[in-house]
Amino acid sequence: MTGGKTHGANVTPGAGPGRAGSVDGAPDGAGPDPGGLGGSGPAPVLPGSADVVVVGAGQAGLSVAWHLRRLGLAPGSDLVVVDRGPGAGGAWQHRWESLRLDTAHKVDDLPGMKELGLSFATADRSRAAREVVADYYGRYEQAFSLDVRRPVEVTGVQESGDGGFTVATDRGDIGTRVLVNAGGTWARPFRPYFAGAAGFRGLQVSTPDYRSAEDFRGLRVLVVGGGTSAVGFLRELEDVAAATVWATRRPVEFTDDPGAGVTAVRRADEAARAGRPLPSIVSGTGLPATPENLAAEARGLLVARPMFSSIEPDGVRWADGSFAPVDAIIWATGFRAELTHLAPLRLREPGGRVRVEEGRSLRHPRLFLAGFGPQASTIGANRAGRTVARQVVAALRAPVADPAPVG
Repeated sequence: MTGGKTHGANVTPGAGPGRAGSVDGAPDGAGPDPGGLGGSGPAPVLPGSADVVVVGAGQAGLSVAWHLRRLGLAPGSDLVVVDRGPGAGGAWQHRWESLRLDTAHKVDDLPGMKELGLSFATADRSRAAREVVADYYGRYEQAFSLDVRRPVEVTGVQESGDGGFTVATDRGDIGTRVLVNAGGTWARPFRPYFAGAAGFRGLQVSTPDYRSAEDFRGLRVLVVGGGTSAVGFLRELEDVAAATVWATRRPVEFTDDPGAGVTAVRRADEAARAGRPLPSIVSGTGLPATPENLAAEARGLLVARPMFSSIEPDGVRWADGSFAPVDAIIWATGFRAELTHLAPLRLREPGGRVRVEEGRSLRHPRLFLAGFGPQASTIGANRAGRTVARQVVAALRAPVADPAPVG
């Protein structure tokens, strides 16, 4: 091995003097407010009540807000959107600097973006993806006067007794008749359990912790996970790491089937209605068969091994008993929905699953989960906007008392 070995089971690469640690899922080093909306301005002020509260201003939250505005709700009074990020851009503002749109997950345009002359399909590929998305989302929020209040951290949600909810935040409480949770998943990376992981002496990071391939220069790196983030890490590390190896739970398939995304979302929809474990979108779509990916596969870079059986202090043990020395593990193993603040509503079924149909909670008819499960993909998040917004308006027409102002 060339280069030094970093010890410690869970270390954030690049952390050091003068760099703050991660807060609320926002990695350190994310930079200044890229959207120009929040962070250094005056503290946001929340009304005592609103007909609808949308939690989260990522793709799903902005899509819902845009459709609700078109359906007659006034942002800032009837409709209040809160977001915990320092600026516009949702989770994208926290992604690593080297990520570009041509190597990232496809970013679908938000509804109405065409009216602004904006499209991710024609965006500048030389700019960091996080800068482009933050810029476009910030301009979108301003153009449609969505009045996003940030930074606002939602800490809990309770039923209010009048058919609505009381939303507790670090900026005060707000009562609402209908709640749309669009908080996303970035703050909850999923890391599967493997025997021996706690005793690994090298570097372990999850996707939100990744900063730069340079943090892994000269190291032998294991990338775990079968999604596009794993592919991106492997391609960035190719000429930087001493060696890379890729492990996935299922065989990898590169495909260019244009209908695969719709089919995958439908399968995830069915699972969400039944409260079954949600399949990943990429498990139904496959990985994009771009010329770059196919070339990397042909030269042996993007060739996955079946999952290892255990982790040892200096590497991993494969199912056939062979050993691979490893200095660092990147866990690109997906995310779980951020639902902690909804725990008082007791949404989980026996077994821990949450049942959702067309974005609506089957336990609380005035609670919507936009960007949950099948809607977590860019395809699903945009579709969720219209679907959820129409149901929200229908719920508002139902004879339920107005929310009592809080405080």
